[in-house]
Amino acid sequence: MLDIDDDAAIALAFRAGDDRAIAAAYARWSSLVYTLAVRSLGIAADAEDVTQQVFVSAWQGRDNFDPDRGPLPAWIVGITRHRIADALAARSRALRIVESSESMAHVQEQSVEVDVAERLMIADELARLDPVPREVMALAFYGDMTHTEIADRTGLPLGTVKSHIRRSLGRLRTRMEVDDNASR
Repeated sequence: MLDIDDDAAIALAFRAGDDRAIAAAYARWSSLVYTLAVRSLGIAADAEDVTQQVFVSAWQGRDNFDPDRGPLPAWIVGITRHRIADALAARSRALRIVESSESMAHVQEQSVEVDVAERLMIADELARLDPVPREVMALAFYGDMTHTEIADRTGLPLGTVKSHIRRSLGRLRTRMEVDDNASR
C-alpha cells in the first residue's frame, strides 16, 4: 500500500509509473493546484479544468520528473503555472475573437443601414429624372446592361445614352455630396 503522507514514496512510485501514485498525488496535491488555479483564473470551472489537465500532464510526462532536481509537489506546481498561463492565453484569444466578431457585426449593421439609405436615396433620385433618362439609368444599373445594349434596346443613339448616364450620375453625385455634408 502506498502511504499518501510520504512525499518521497509517492515520488518514487510516480516516477516508476505505479498507477497508485497518480491517485495518491492527486489526493495529496489537487487542492493546492485547484487553489492556485482558482486564484489566478477566478472561475471555479476553469480551475477544475486546469487541475485535471495538470495531473494528466504530470502523469503523461512523468519520465521528465527528476527527484534529484526537486520534490514532486514543486514539479506539479510548475506544471500548474504553465497550465494557468495556457488557460489565460486561451481566454485572451477567445475574448479577442468575440470582440472582433462584435466589431465586425457592428460594422456590418452600419453598412446595411448605409446601403439601405443609399438605395432609398438613389431610388428617390431616379424617380425625379425625366422618363427617358430614368429608363436608361434603370437599364444600366438594375438591368446591368452596357451602353450599347441600352442603345439597342431603347433605339436611342449611343452618344445620347452616354449623355443621359453622365448627367444622371452627376445629379446623383451632387445629391450624395449634399446629403453627406448635411449628415456631418
